Amino acid sequence: MITLKNVTLRRSAKVLLEHASVTLNPGEKVGLVGRNGAGKSSLFALFNGNLHEDAGEYYIPSQWRMGQVSQDMPETEQSATEFVIEGDTVLNAAREEVKASETTDDGDRMAHAYMALYDAGEHDAPSRAQALILGLGFKTTELENPVNSFSGGWRMRLQLARALMCPSDLLLLDEPTNHLDLDALVWLEAWLKRYEGTMVVISHDREFLDAVTNVTLHIDAGKLVRYGGNYSKFEDMRAEQMELQQNAFSKQQDKIAHLQKFIARFKAKASKAKQAQSRVKALDRMEKIAPLLADADFTFEFKEPANLPNPMLSMSGVSFGYPPPADAPDGTPPTVIVQNVSRSVLAGQRIGILGANGQGKSTVVKTVARDLAPIGGEVTEGKGLNIGYFAQQELDVLRPADTPLEHMIRLVKEMTAEGRIAGQATREQDLRSFLGTFNFGGDMVKQAVGSMSGGEKARLVLCMIVWQRPNLLLLDEPTNHLDLATREALAMALNEFEGTVMLVSHDRALLRSVCDEFWMVSRGGVAPFDGDLDDYQRYLLDEAKRQREAIKETQNQLNKQQAKASAKPAKPVVTPDARRKWTTEIARLDTRIATVSAEGAALEGKLSQNPLPHEIAELGKRLKNVNDELKTLEDAWLTATEALEALDA
Repeated sequence: MITLKNVTLRRSAKVLLEHASVTLNPGEKVGLVGRNGAGKSSLFALFNGNLHEDAGEYYIPSQWRMGQVSQDMPETEQSATEFVIEGDTVLNAAREEVKASETTDDGDRMAHAYMALYDAGEHDAPSRAQALILGLGFKTTELENPVNSFSGGWRMRLQLARALMCPSDLLLLDEPTNHLDLDALVWLEAWLKRYEGTMVVISHDREFLDAVTNVTLHIDAGKLVRYGGNYSKFEDMRAEQMELQQNAFSKQQDKIAHLQKFIARFKAKASKAKQAQSRVKALDRMEKIAPLLADADFTFEFKEPANLPNPMLSMSGVSFGYPPPADAPDGTPPTVIVQNVSRSVLAGQRIGILGANGQGKSTVVKTVARDLAPIGGEVTEGKGLNIGYFAQQELDVLRPADTPLEHMIRLVKEMTAEGRIAGQATREQDLRSFLGTFNFGGDMVKQAVGSMSGGEKARLVLCMIVWQRPNLLLLDEPTNHLDLATREALAMALNEFEGTVMLVSHDRALLRSVCDEFWMVSRGGVAPFDGDLDDYQRYLLDEAKRQREAIKETQNQLNKQQAKASAKPAKPVVTPDARRKWTTEIARLDTRIATVSAEGAALEGKLSQNPLPHEIAELGKRLKNVNDELKTLEDAWLTATEALEALDA
């Protein structure tokens, strides 16, 4: 177990934890929550050894293996599969021991090394790695692509897969959902539910926390408080505590006021001096209850649209995709992802856009937003259509050297040039005041955007969208960098918005609270999804299972082909080293055959002891694999023996 006893933790002069005590038991799934800057990442640094306690006692079992997502952007030409396999530290160590043992004549060491390699999962490492990669949204055609060929967000998914590949007793995950879409998120939840070790996760996704955690640690004002239950349970218990604290504070204030009134009235009277003095002492001894300082709520609202065309837009036989690259040969056709879509978007609709990764959700949204031209068909816009577009890459569009105020001034100039100013106040002081409603107050309006956090950048983008008074909102993963409070503020603002919303998001709480209907982008088309988000999650899990089974079957076929190929000998060459080569190979095969035979005998023994039904299936499966390997080894042994006899002849 992990224990903190009266731990104090500082970063520079700031005290993040003061006299904090908590125990985390093996196998618990812990959600670590608190405001930005409260110390969540610093507590992670204590867990992984990058930071040490300034006072108190911290203990973590020395034998525990730790898994965590590296924050470094990987730079390598390795294939995606091999990069993820290298995350298995146990397998890496077993591989190194096999190499070392083969340089010696120690048969026992070689036998143990090969057995350890088998136990570490060498035989199914590629299929295990590829199941992780596919689960996190990659395509089967990308499994052998170089890591450097992927964009930053996809490389971070590979880092996550690498962390999951690592056998661990403690798994630390800091915002693991930031780079994921909904299908990858659903798969990750299912994986984490099966994880048997201890897990600590930081996340701003309440449904994700509810699904994968059973303990909540809350950091606030230097205190660390443990709550039994997931995030929703924590919210309920915290609300009760806050109410009790506020009631106790109010009662104490009444008592203090009564004592002070008595003291002020009678301290000058000799006959009452003793009683007044005793009340002064009682007041001094009283342990003061702190007033409740609730987190300041962040709220905003979308302005009423200047007009509401209906329909907002109509699509007739539209195909969505990408034009050929600029350097492509003449005549290269465009890439079509979704085709023959005929649908209308009406005033007031709240549409959630669903679809597995790569099916074309963002392509559809980009085309509606005019970032991409339709490949075919016709998009007819309603008169006065004003689109507010939040793209996944919107934060990259912000100018790092410019301030929030400079971004707003440039937006005013662009809209004025386009004739889209609709009565908004445009003076610099008005823009400052408007930025203040999004928590850009004081000196922050003149702070370079490049020095801001992801959440602050996302708030600035929302601020700029709200100022434009759109009547159609296109939001593609708007919550990636938003904390819980800002996500809830966004949901409230969207629910009060009088225009139309089209939303792509992996935040199911946002989808549930905002969307009245869903469109499914799948198999090259767009159709209404007849079901709710729970139905969609089941669909995604079924698809992920089908993919895993397909890749596993492919890997099994590949393993069989490789085994057959390795069993065929090269034509014997009579050289001084040839005899030693075959003698060494026969010795290795003898050792391995003995080891595998022993494993098979042990499995048969377990099967004869009337195991439980689910154990019978597992034991039978393992015994089949052992027998298959034994047959391959025996064929190879016969081949090697014949080769040696041919040399001796």
